[in-house]
Amino acid sequence: MSNLTQDTRGECNEAAGCGAIVKIIQPREKDLGGFSVRRLLPVAGQQMVGPWIFFDHMGPAFFSAGSGIKVRPHPHINLATVTYLFEGEILHRDSLGSLQPIRPGDINLMVAGRGIVHSERERPEVTAVDHQLHGLQLWLVLPEADEETEPAFYHYPAADIPALDVEGVPVRVIMGSAYGQTSPVKQFAPTLYIEASLKAGQQLVLPQAPERALYIAAGAVKARDTKLKQYEMAVLDADTVVTIEAVSDSRVALIGGAAMARRYIEWNFVSSRRERIEQAKADWQQGNFPKVPGDEDEFIPLP
Repeated sequence: MSNLTQDTRGECNEAAGCGAIVKIIQPREKDLGGFSVRRLLPVAGQQMVGPWIFFDHMGPAFFSAGSGIKVRPHPHINLATVTYLFEGEILHRDSLGSLQPIRPGDINLMVAGRGIVHSERERPEVTAVDHQLHGLQLWLVLPEADEETEPAFYHYPAADIPALDVEGVPVRVIMGSAYGQTSPVKQFAPTLYIEASLKAGQQLVLPQAPERALYIAAGAVKARDTKLKQYEMAVLDADTVVTIEAVSDSRVALIGGAAMARRYIEWNFVSSRRERIEQAKADWQQGNFPKVPGDEDEFIPLP
């Protein structure tokens, strides 16, 4: 998904709670043209959690027949995008020639590396009827040694993502390793991303990572005496064993991984080097990025 503004940062509200919670991040509404998203990362005081530098919760958005998402071609560098849907479908196209519908439970991993262009739209069969779209879009920074790697695209069907039952709680290990399962999704640095659905009263011990944060996509949970509400993200202490309990039926996502060095971020560009972002901005304005086959006529201008 494209970011429509140059400044991605927002305010970060720190909250004292149980010793495991470092801070609680409140969502900020962002308009993406026709629908809005809740943005959690990056914020002032919390650029990344592990390698994760961008976290958007889109929807649930309702589209009447004849309308839908129309994210025109736009560029990325030095990062990887991860798209995960709860509901609906997105049609991914990119400058490598990839053409892939993504559906609930699938994982699309697009590695921008030295530069890629992609668009996100919907198939005519989808836009012909009333429909909804709901899911998460995240960006990962690439280690400095891999920032200029060749761009690549990986699609993992839902059936390939490990799913297990942890004391009655359905869990999916989307990236990395947890609860004795390892995801096949490619990593460039140690990365963690799991999803769990808890019924009211159920508990789940969260896996540990050098850095980690818990997002409440639906419902509400407690960590000791601290209640985390829907759409809040709690940055967690790395060394504390954290058990959450669902206050109501809840869906949560845990992200994390190895700590990464600071990155510069502007519009859709992320890099360890500010001058690389300036080069990418100039390249986009001058038309030096490759075109998206099948979607060559439109593009998003540099803000």
